[in-house]
Amino acid sequence: MGLLKGNNAPYDTFLFRSAARPFFGAVPRSIVYDNDRCLVAKILPDGTRKRATLFSAFLSHYVIRDRYARPGKGNEKGNVEGLVGYCRRNFMVPIPKFPTWEAFNLWLEEQCRKRQQDKVRGESETIGERLQRDLAAMQPLPATPFEACDQTGGRVSSQSLVRYKTNDYSVPVAWGHQEVWIRAYVDEVVIGCRSEVIARHPRCYAREEVIFDPLHYLPLIEQKINAFDQAAPLQGWDLPEAFTTLQRLMEGRMHKHGRREYVQVLRLLETFTVADLQAAVEQAIDLGAIGFDAVKHLVLCRVERVPPRLDLDVYPFLPRTTVEKTFARAYLSLLSDQQEAA
Repeated sequence: MGLLKGNNAPYDTFLFRSAARPFFGAVPRSIVYDNDRCLVAKILPDGTRKRATLFSAFLSHYVIRDRYARPGKGNEKGNVEGLVGYCRRNFMVPIPKFPTWEAFNLWLEEQCRKRQQDKVRGESETIGERLQRDLAAMQPLPATPFEACDQTGGRVSSQSLVRYKTNDYSVPVAWGHQEVWIRAYVDEVVIGCRSEVIARHPRCYAREEVIFDPLHYLPLIEQKINAFDQAAPLQGWDLPEAFTTLQRLMEGRMHKHGRREYVQVLRLLETFTVADLQAAVEQAIDLGAIGFDAVKHLVLCRVERVPPRLDLDVYPFLPRTTVEKTFARAYLSLLSDQQEAA
């Protein structure tokens, strides 16, 4: 009832993942596929196809009967090629830009739903009306979606890194030397240990790269604070300017201990969002409350929507203190008193 086509493995994995989305709310009983390498590992002399492992699991999960176009016979899938051209001309000119694959998928889904109101030349019914007849012939979706990913195992190194393909991805230092499982999606690499997900990274398609999450190394840097400036996982960490200001103030007032407290502030990102912590840091700077305890108190108050106790405005009964500037002429009275005493 359709054909999935791709020119490279990442794109086809994306199609697998999209197929798991319940757009139709049902599963075709049979699908015609192209002879792509990520689907067919080998075509045997008798014409039968040896399926790729992931593709075989996909078919078993949805109970789909697979059929294949003949290699090099573009005329057998002319309708699909025409639809690909239609999508390119109408949905991707000019080239759309989205922050994530999920946002792109949602936009494409919206365009497809709008397209259902159209009528194809020579047809009396809309695309949506004809689709309903197809859906009636399909089978229901399984209870759980298919995990369209490459699954493998690995071991955390002494540097808290896990290798997938040719790249290394970081995990929290607490999981050093543990056996882990890896699930590689088209846009994300998920690493877990036993039943717990311990790290998520954007998938890197370059080679021999190291992908760090600075939060994974902060507990170790807190203990070895002298390594803070040279720590590779922290290089290029793009944080708001308020964090740099707080670091400078902490180190200026408390020196080495101030640096350790700054790392403790950064560790609050393990629990709170950057936006919430940034607001707390800026408020702490405005109040002159330069310290980890103050920042933690302010971010908790922000999340819980209660007034902070560091602001004296909530204590109107306390006496106010006024610190005035000192002028040189103020000391003249001391000189006159000394002369009189002489």
